[in-house]
Amino acid sequence: MLAVAAIGGGTISAQSAATAQSVPAAGATSAARLNTGAEPKNFRIRALTAGVSLVDFADAHALDAAFEFLSSAKRSFEQAGYVVQTMRVALNPLLLGASDAARSAALPKLVALDAMAAAHRAVISIGPIFSAGDSADSIASWAVELARATKVLSFSGAVASAARGVHREAVMLAAKVIAALAQAGGGGIANFRFAAAACVPAGTPFFPVAYHAGPASLSVGLETPNLVRQAFTGLEDPTKASERLRTLLNAQLQPVEKIARSLAEQAKHAYLGIDTSPAPSLDSSIGSALEALTGAPFGSASTLQACAAVTAAVKSVEVMTCGYSGLMLPILEDPVLANRVSEGRIKISDLLLYSTVCGTGLDVVPVPGDAAPEQLARVIGDVATLAVRLKKPLSARLFAVPGKKAGERVEFADPMLCPSKVMPLEG
Repeated sequence: MLAVAAIGGGTISAQSAATAQSVPAAGATSAARLNTGAEPKNFRIRALTAGVSLVDFADAHALDAAFEFLSSAKRSFEQAGYVVQTMRVALNPLLLGASDAARSAALPKLVALDAMAAAHRAVISIGPIFSAGDSADSIASWAVELARATKVLSFSGAVASAARGVHREAVMLAAKVIAALAQAGGGGIANFRFAAAACVPAGTPFFPVAYHAGPASLSVGLETPNLVRQAFTGLEDPTKASERLRTLLNAQLQPVEKIARSLAEQAKHAYLGIDTSPAPSLDSSIGSALEALTGAPFGSASTLQACAAVTAAVKSVEVMTCGYSGLMLPILEDPVLANRVSEGRIKISDLLLYSTVCGTGLDVVPVPGDAAPEQLARVIGDVATLAVRLKKPLSARLFAVPGKKAGERVEFADPMLCPSKVMPLEG
């Protein structure tokens, strides 16, 4: 049976709560907060991500040091009153350009690495496993083996870069990987741990696209839709809303940066910054926050303006930023977005439009389980083209739902996933 963590900009699935950190409920109070008397925050730290360079996946010493650093960092943030949802490790992409034999040889090492991360209640990303020029169909079948054998390990495929534009062969390969993972068991949930990454830089704290380059590092990802809603409530002018959000974020994020910088300096790590993307969750909906500004259901006219208002604010805060630092719209992880899809208010073409003014592309988008790779590749190619044309990081995490066709309702045993409807790939 496939046991995986639903990890990304997203949360960690209840399926892996025994091996990785669970997500606190709204208003959850940590033991550290009880002990210190620190004031509760209206947002959470979604990810503390340590970047680690390995020579080989069997380098347990470097990984142990990373897990020890993250555990210490988590305690420091909790003592300051923050809820920290996940500890994450991003590795340098050792499998780029690897042969079939090298991938096969790496598999048992990756299984051991996955177990090590789970034992530390952390998650881990090995970065892109293919890029420009890669087209071997064997990569898709290997990805299925990897997903079935691991629980908390993420990976990606690089489908575009600033230097080489859209990687056409990699686009098709990503589509084949998604189609294969949909049939890997567990209701297709393996696709939570894979995404097609377009122009995504090293140092991004969010999974599954995270990877590392350079010296050991620390980056931070946040869950701040409640701050967005707080800033937008009572306003109708997107410009004023963006200004209010920027002011609020500056006040709330500067203390986070102060702690993170200090932790990195003490450990002699590079501090990469904060990915200011307001990653949502079940009780912190970005859809609800945007509707507080527009006064209309997400997908209505004015939604694009609201998306742009968020992006303008999160990209201009007075802290060091990294990663996407845009707007995340993960359909199956946000109850309002999932409901608007069920109501027929959002199409994939709408999400592509919003991607031109916001952050991350297509995230946890439910699509037909029997979609052909050629169909998936057309959508991934659009995301890659936007990323290259707009010179921004985007990704496509398409959740192909086995046995479901466009328009059919989907519900999941995993409590972190919202019921919705399968979105057609065309239109």
